[in-house]
Amino acid sequence: MKANATIRRGLADDLPAVAAIEQNSFADPWSERSFEELLRSPAAIFLVATHADSETVSGYVIAIAVTDQAEILNLAVVVSARRHGLGGALLDAAIEAVSERGAREIFLDVRESNKPALGLYRSRGFAALGRRGKYYRNPVEDALVLRRAVE
Repeated sequence: MKANATIRRGLADDLPAVAAIEQNSFADPWSERSFEELLRSPAAIFLVATHADSETVSGYVIAIAVTDQAEILNLAVVVSARRHGLGGALLDAAIEAVSERGAREIFLDVRESNKPALGLYRSRGFAALGRRGKYYRNPVEDALVLRRAVE
């Protein structure tokens, strides 16, 4: 899937597909309106991966960069495209984008039980910095706070 995907800036027309991926990926999903607000935010980096043949949105990543710090707010890939490198490509693109905006470090929260995501983040140099108790609601679970330096 990665070889047939293009990563580009998200557009308003992408929001229904992004919201659908979100609904199928998370137990406590964001609303389409939340994505719309982030798309309009000058601090946000909103990237989508589209399938080259159809322009179908296959995944997305949202980050926010303020001064020298950045945070990955959300990353998801459609179920049929998982385990093919697309999540890594989106994460790499977000790291590059926050670097271009001057970020020197980047943070994210991840469910402690989300082993595939933890593996991805660790493969990109993220390390555990702390824990947020009962951060997730459905089901209730701690979040690990991860951090990495941005070159």
